[in-house]
Amino acid sequence: MTKKVYPSFISSLHPLKRSISTPEFGGRSKAAEAEEESGEVEAVALTVWKKSLLLNCNGFTVFDGKGNLVFRVDNYVAANKAPEIVLMDAIGKSLLTIRRKKLSWGDKWLVYEGEASSNPKYLVQKQTNLLLNPNANKAMSLANVFKIDNSGIHSPTNKNSFKEKITSPRRTSDNVIYQMEGSYSQRRVMVYNNKRQCVAEIKRKEGAGGVVLGGDVFRLLILRPDDIDTAMAMALVILLDQMFGSS
Repeated sequence: MTKKVYPSFISSLHPLKRSISTPEFGGRSKAAEAEEESGEVEAVALTVWKKSLLLNCNGFTVFDGKGNLVFRVDNYVAANKAPEIVLMDAIGKSLLTIRRKKLSWGDKWLVYEGEASSNPKYLVQKQTNLLLNPNANKAMSLANVFKIDNSGIHSPTNKNSFKEKITSPRRTSDNVIYQMEGSYSQRRVMVYNNKRQCVAEIKRKEGAGGVVLGGDVFRLLILRPDDIDTAMAMALVILLDQMFGSS
């Protein structure tokens, strides 16, 4: 594994123990408060750099707390024009592929394992907040993640079940497995599971002397690794960037 390849402005982050907490933006869940009172939990801290290490590529480069390269995204076309985005590990193995769902109402993306072109694992739908002021100091619902049950795709008695599930998922606590709230442009996002427990967090990164770095370098904290896979957490970052740009 490649080591110590991160730029000098990305200081080393170490795996940490921390209490589950939320920033003032978006408030704090009751589950998070309860767990904070009960003690510390393991968390994984990653540094996300919104830049590809390859020349003339767009993408992301992600490092762990020891400076090891963990994830890569390399696109030769602008990210918002790419037909698909592939999340790779440090040696270039495809972990997840993200494809925008065509001919659907609203903004939806499908997440596939590896480079598969069938049987997606997740549907991610951008939330429309028509009545909320995006500048208001309160949590905005950004997107919902639905787990897709592919069991019915080959069932002769349920031919339309797969199509229905990925085009019109029911907004219930049963099939929404993650909800994202906050502001991606400000790099303040909380990811909650269906029990309203915070499982991951995107936040600004501070450099030497406590100086807050720009939006192209930020932190991804996986607070509950048992509840959300690290690769899936990074896929959510990519999806938020697709939805809300790189501002």
